[in-house]
Amino acid sequence: MAPSMRFMDLALNEARLAGQRGEVPIGAIAVKDGTVIARAGNETRALNDVTAHAEILAIRRAASHMGQERLNDVDLYVTLEPCAMCAAAISFARIRRLYYGAEDEKGGGVHHGARFYSQPTCHHAPDVYAGIGEKEAAALLKQFFTEKR
Repeated sequence: MAPSMRFMDLALNEARLAGQRGEVPIGAIAVKDGTVIARAGNETRALNDVTAHAEILAIRRAASHMGQERLNDVDLYVTLEPCAMCAAAISFARIRRLYYGAEDEKGGGVHHGARFYSQPTCHHAPDVYAGIGEKEAAALLKQFFTEKR
């Protein structure tokens, strides 16, 4: 199994756990030198915090682990295309590579919507790899929202 899919499988597991907690099933994994240094699933409801997206939490935990706010050599695996807020945080943290699963035509901020990394005010854009584990990530979200309705 390719390393990118191995790490995306871990992010998908975090998404499943988030869904089991009643959170929107999105997961994120931060990786440095082939080692997972942080993991998270959405916790917006648990923390009553609209910023507690999986990406933000994984970035916070990775920064804490490394003892610094700049994560130059860190790759981030996320099950859904990051929103504009998360895309900005990824940029500000100087994440090296972003791998994401499902596209988010409505709320995405990377290839849809704000297209944060294409803006002239963006100082750092990670290398972006889309569609890793896309089918499973999309299925998790579809099932979650089908059950909620």
